[in-house]
Amino acid sequence: MKNKERSGIIAGLLSGILWGADTHYNGVILMMLPFTLVDPRLAGAALLLALFHDGFSALMMTGELVRQGQLKQTFKQLTSKSSFVVMLAAVLGGPMGMRAYLYAVDAIGAGLTASISSMYPVVAAFLGMLILKEKITKPVWIGLGLAVLAVLGVSLSGDMMQSNAQLIGFLVAFLSVVGWSLESVICSIGMKEDLNPKQALWIRQCVSTLVYLGFITFESDLVFSVTAVMSQPVLWLILGVAVLGTLSYLNFYRAIDTIGPVKATALNISYAIWAIVFSILLGGAEFNPILLLSAALMIVSSVLVSQHEGA
Repeated sequence: MKNKERSGIIAGLLSGILWGADTHYNGVILMMLPFTLVDPRLAGAALLLALFHDGFSALMMTGELVRQGQLKQTFKQLTSKSSFVVMLAAVLGGPMGMRAYLYAVDAIGAGLTASISSMYPVVAAFLGMLILKEKITKPVWIGLGLAVLAVLGVSLSGDMMQSNAQLIGFLVAFLSVVGWSLESVICSIGMKEDLNPKQALWIRQCVSTLVYLGFITFESDLVFSVTAVMSQPVLWLILGVAVLGTLSYLNFYRAIDTIGPVKATALNISYAIWAIVFSILLGGAEFNPILLLSAALMIVSSVLVSQHEGA
């Protein structure tokens, strides 16, 4: 295995671990003020959290590009074809995928949402085959199939079945699958040309934040909503979670750029397991034996997909 491929695999695995932690803490945040308030002036909890989550991430990536002296060059590339491709991916992955994901976390819980949404590598594999003409070989399909079994195992665990699931929550969770699958494939096209992962992530987070601002302006009172969050102690927790999310995004984009969207998404899918693990370790959730089998299947699927040369 080449060093470049090894670094891509490590980045993919890290993206899953970090996103699992991000998911757990987002669930905690949505149960805190002001997200539990009922006020017509206040934006929806999922939309408001998404704004701050990606907004803080955009600020952090701006600082990183300034530190590396890449911000000026990135601005010059905003009119390039690659940048427009990444902007499209940003809308699909952020306002569509992330907003749907956080809505589902609020509606049916972090664990079940993670289980459903982590099926997106299967959709991404099909899209990669259709759009990028990638060759999806037998070991890759086996690995993706095991990944599906793993996330189904998580969804069938006792803790998940006891959640206050609603049909709309399930449907919205599947919407995040579509958004993130399209983002993975489309973003890989943008980074094949003149954008590196950090530049692509900066564009993604900035565009996503601007779209969220537009939604909140039309749907509620922007000033009231932003002030409501900034006046609460939860702001610092959101900032910390945004750091986790930024590192996860960055590793995911690096993995896409290095080993391709199919391998990257297959490794990133482990966040479904990690979200449950963090809920057990940090949230006091009860351990379920089905989780152990699901984790084993997830590891096997990741190894199959990540080590196959033809993927």
